[in-house]
Amino acid sequence: MAPRPKGRGAFLCLLFRVASKNRIFAFWQSFCPVKMERRGPLELMAPAGNYESLQAALDAGADSVYFGVGQLNMRARATVNFTAEDLAEVAKRCWERGVRSYLAVNTIVYDHDLEAIEDLLDKAVLAGVSAVIASDISVILAARARGLEVHISTQQNISNIRAVEFFSTYADTMVLARELSLTQVKEICRQIDQRGIKGPSGRKVEVEIFGHGALCMAISGKCYLSLHAHNSSANRGACRQDCRRAYVVRDKETGYELEVGDPYIMSPKDLCTIGLLDRIVDAGVRILKIEGRGRSPEYVQTVVSVYREAIDACARGEYSAVKALEWEERLRGVYNRGFWEGYYLGRRMGQWSGYPGSHATRRKVYVGRGLHYYPKPGVGEILVEAAELHRGDEILITGPTTGVKTFPLGDFMVDDRPATRAGKGDHVTLPLDFKLRTADKVYKVEATEYASGGKSGDGSEEKN
Repeated sequence: MAPRPKGRGAFLCLLFRVASKNRIFAFWQSFCPVKMERRGPLELMAPAGNYESLQAALDAGADSVYFGVGQLNMRARATVNFTAEDLAEVAKRCWERGVRSYLAVNTIVYDHDLEAIEDLLDKAVLAGVSAVIASDISVILAARARGLEVHISTQQNISNIRAVEFFSTYADTMVLARELSLTQVKEICRQIDQRGIKGPSGRKVEVEIFGHGALCMAISGKCYLSLHAHNSSANRGACRQDCRRAYVVRDKETGYELEVGDPYIMSPKDLCTIGLLDRIVDAGVRILKIEGRGRSPEYVQTVVSVYREAIDACARGEYSAVKALEWEERLRGVYNRGFWEGYYLGRRMGQWSGYPGSHATRRKVYVGRGLHYYPKPGVGEILVEAAELHRGDEILITGPTTGVKTFPLGDFMVDDRPATRAGKGDHVTLPLDFKLRTADKVYKVEATEYASGGKSGDGSEEKN
């Protein structure tokens, strides 16, 4: 659990919770910024593309959460997205848990966007958002003019100390280029200390790096393949991910065709740094960022909780290679394209995915939805709409307020009678230690072909 505000902050938190339906809530919140004390050597930053993922991040132990709004973020094509009207609620939920909230406004900005940017930043100030993640200088200047803390996005491709010095005029945090080695990252951190480089807040500039999630073949995400093919710009949050597909190369002279799909040479495996987290801490990095604003809430819950455990283990001096392997196995349970450590260990070439889509060892199957919760007996009621339920199934429940809850299905009843199976149309009642809501969706979790070792991440069949 994230640390809650203490003392005067706790009192104000209670007061504001009571007044949360009042329009002045966000205004007063802006005068009481979160004073977060890190629980470990790294600030763990989680993605949130919707309320389900936001709640999952908070419950899993994130120190900070980043999110975007509408068409002004790099996940604009997501099926579910926050709006400007959600800013106050998002910031409030974070503030109540002692978690910092970061608004990502890191797309390419054109003249016709400027008015919308100004309006969005005004609302961010009113909502009490902790900081803005930006790359375009117009956004950086507009944020600073409003007193908003700025983090320089990886879209700026900061790869040397001179760039850090330049942007320290405007920003307290630098997200370094994803193509740097850990040796290069460590040297930049060393020079920040040596030169005493400070941001506008007067605090020493902090370095942030990506720790987990999808990697792009392009330099720090600057890709124009989607724009070329579909007039849908990746740098405007509308990537169609043409790079993740198989292609046929044809010799114009002979007509000979070669299928390029194993491996998928433009589709890198996902970044995973759980096995070198101790070296990241040693390098002087202060913020570890999880990629995944377009991912499911269970992805956010799993990845954040695993890295939370690993960071806490580093703080206690209990981190080990054996534990890292166990954590990595848990990470393989949710969406991934196979794992590699990115460029941090000095690789000059990427590692490519051997299969399209996810390599997750587990998948969710839709079962039904929540109907009612009876608080006195602690019983929830579920309507089964699709897949059958059986005693012993692993259940996954997600919702905008519930976040993510998982548990093995024990005793349950169908039509007030004890049962071991429930089918389509059945009303299931079962004991729950959390409130079930009508907006909650119910799934069961099953193993995939990747769980049995039938396929490996490099595209080859594994031999027993």
